Amino acid sequence: MSASEQPRSITDLVGGLVGDISGLFRKEIQLAKAEVSEKVDHVVGSSKGLAIGGVLAIGAVGVFLTAMVTGLGWLLMAMGFSEPAASFVSSLVVALVVGGIAWSFISGSLAELKKADLNLDKTTHSLARDAEVVKESF
Repeated sequence: MSASEQPRSITDLVGGLVGDISGLFRKEIQLAKAEVSEKVDHVVGSSKGLAIGGVLAIGAVGVFLTAMVTGLGWLLMAMGFSEPAASFVSSLVVALVVGGIAWSFISGSLAELKKADLNLDKTTHSLARDAEVVKESF
């Protein structure tokens, strides 16, 4: 019998098992890192276009709201309001309507964020499965 064919001792077997378990958990940590990295890359990639679009949309909304205030002011002046009163009332009405819409979007989005599931499901499931295998082997 050569040295490679001799039966291994219990200590060697347990040591090998511990090494295998250690390697398994290292692989699971690598999986978690890869999963997080994948999600972060996706968010960053999507965020660039979102940021550019958001800046342009803010400018467009500002111009649109100015046009609404001006148009409502002209309408109020045609109804007999003085220019300062028409400007005040039209600014107030537009601000209240837009503020109400903004509040509606913000409160709805905050409620959705509170319900969001940001867990690492693949990694958690894989680690639980590995833990069960380790328990069964002992």
